Amino acid sequence: MRDNLMLKCGNCGRHNYVRNKNKRTMTQKFEIKKYCPGCRAHHPHKESKISKG
Repeated sequence: MRDNLMLKCGNCGRHNYVRNKNKRTMTQKFEIKKYCPGCRAHHPHKESKISKG
């Protein structure tokens, strides 16, 4: 039931963090404000899928 996902910076678009979430309890998109090393600042990071290829 748990999915792995990447957290993508809303400002520069880099994938910086990997997390997992329970699909059954959290149905909406995950968003959290975290530090982005590319921007060198705190920006909101949204979930995106990990490619399996």
